[in-house]
Amino acid sequence: MDDYMFKANVDRCNVVSESTTYLEIISYSDASRNSVEEHPLTLDEDFNNFLKRKGAFAPLKLPPDITQTACIRLILQQNAQHAETFTPHVISLKKEAYKSMIVTWNLPYRAIEGTSVVGPFFWAAWDQDETNPHLQIVYRKSDVRKKGKTRGWELMLSHDVNNGTTTGFAKGTPSSDIVECIKHLKACAFQVSHPMLLPIIIFSHDVSFQVDIKQREARDWLRRLEHAVSMRNEIEEKEGYVSKDGVVDLDAINRDLVECHSQVLWKRPKAYLQMLAHVEKTMDTFYKKLPESRKDVPMRQLHASMLARLDFYRVKLQGIDSYAYTTLQRLDIQRSALYNIIAQKESKLNFKMAGEQRKLAHASKRDSAAMKIISLLGAVFLPGAYLASVFSMSFFNFQNDGGTVVSSKFWIYWAVTLPITVIITAIWYVWEKRREAKYDREDDDLEKGSEVMEKDIMAMMRKRTMTKASTWDKASSWDSPKSAEVVKFQNLKKE
Repeated sequence: MDDYMFKANVDRCNVVSESTTYLEIISYSDASRNSVEEHPLTLDEDFNNFLKRKGAFAPLKLPPDITQTACIRLILQQNAQHAETFTPHVISLKKEAYKSMIVTWNLPYRAIEGTSVVGPFFWAAWDQDETNPHLQIVYRKSDVRKKGKTRGWELMLSHDVNNGTTTGFAKGTPSSDIVECIKHLKACAFQVSHPMLLPIIIFSHDVSFQVDIKQREARDWLRRLEHAVSMRNEIEEKEGYVSKDGVVDLDAINRDLVECHSQVLWKRPKAYLQMLAHVEKTMDTFYKKLPESRKDVPMRQLHASMLARLDFYRVKLQGIDSYAYTTLQRLDIQRSALYNIIAQKESKLNFKMAGEQRKLAHASKRDSAAMKIISLLGAVFLPGAYLASVFSMSFFNFQNDGGTVVSSKFWIYWAVTLPITVIITAIWYVWEKRREAKYDREDDDLEKGSEVMEKDIMAMMRKRTMTKASTWDKASSWDSPKSAEVVKFQNLKKE
C-alpha cells in the first residue's frame, strides 16, 4: 500500500528547480582518514552515481586494519529560492530522481504526504526489514508566504543501525537555519554515527535564544502598553503613545496590543514540547534496537549528552510557556481596560452630542414659534391695514374728476413713516437680544444638567467596579492597635 500511495502522491506533485549539492561525512577507525565533502550535483548521472556510490563516489578501498565507523550522506538544497518550493504537492527534484532517491536510500515513503502539514512536524518509525532495520525520520516545518515566497525547511533521514550509515535529503529557504545547521553538522563530524544528531541540531536552532529575546521584547512592550492604558506617570512621549499636546493615541495602543499578542504567540512552546516528547521516544527506541557492538563508550556518551540537551530544552520551553502565559493574561487585562476607556470616551461624546441636539431642538422650537406668530400676523393684518391706511389718507383724492389724484405733499407720509419704522425696528432688536440671552441661560442650565447626570453615572460605575471587599472584621478591627494608630493619624490630619 505504501509504495502505491507514494507513487500516486509523487505523480500529482509539481516540480520546481533548486540548486542541489551533496554532503558526505565519513568517519574511520583511523581518524586521519576522516573526510567531509560537499560539492554541487549538476548532472543527472552524478546524482545517480552519488545515490548508488558508483564511479567517483565509490567507497574507498581500505587496508584490513582500518574500518568505516560512521557515515552520513545527504542531498542538500540549502538555499531554496523558488517562490513555490514549500507549496503543498510541490517537490524540488525531478520525479524520477525523487523516486530513485527514496527507494535507493530506503527513505520514508510517507514523507511525500507531509508536504501540506502545518507547524513543526516530527515523525519517526522503523521500516519492515527485520534483518537490516532502518530508522526513518521526517522532520519539517513550513510557514505562510512572506513577500510572495513560501518559507520553511524539511529533512528526511534513513539510518542503518547495523553499519551506522545515515542517508537523507535536506532543504531550506534562506529564512531557515539549514545553512547554519549543516555547518554545525560538519563541525560534529566525529559524532555522525547517531541518526538524531542533525534533527537535534535543527531543533536547537529552532528554539534558539531568539525565542527568549522575542518574549523579553514582548514583555517590555507590554510594560509600555500598561503605562499608556493606566495613564501612569511613567509614560513618555518617546514611547509613541503621547502626542506633543499630551493626548494619548488610543488607536496606536489598540494596534500595538494586537501586535504584542502576536509576538507572544510566536513559536508557541506547547507545540515544541509535544514534538520534544516524540524526539525523546525516538531516541529511546533507537538505543534499544542498537546492536551491542555499536554501544561503545563514545556512543553512550553522545546519547547521554543528547538526552541531557533535550531535557534542558524541555525545562527552557516550560519556562517560556509560563512566561508567555503570564504575558497573555496581562494583555487581556489591558485590552479590557482599553475597551472600558474607549467606552467612557464614547459615552462622553454621546452626552455632548445629546446636549447639542437638545440645544438645536429648543432653538428650532423657539424659531418655529416666532415664525408662526409673524406669519400669522402678517397674513391677517398687514395687507388690509396697509392698503386701508394708505388709500384713506388725504393725499389721495379719488373724487376729483379730471384733477390730480395724488397730493404734492405726499412726501410727509414718508418723512414720518420711515423714522417710526427705524425706532420700532430698534426696539425689536433690543428685545430680541434679551430674549436670546434668556435662551442662552436656559442652554447653560441644560448643559450643566447633562454634566451632573454624566458625573452621577460615572460615579455609580466607579462605585460598582472599584469597590473592594473587606477581608477583616470591621467590628473588631477598631479595637486593634493598628486601627487605633490609624484613627489617631486621621484625627491629627484633621487638626
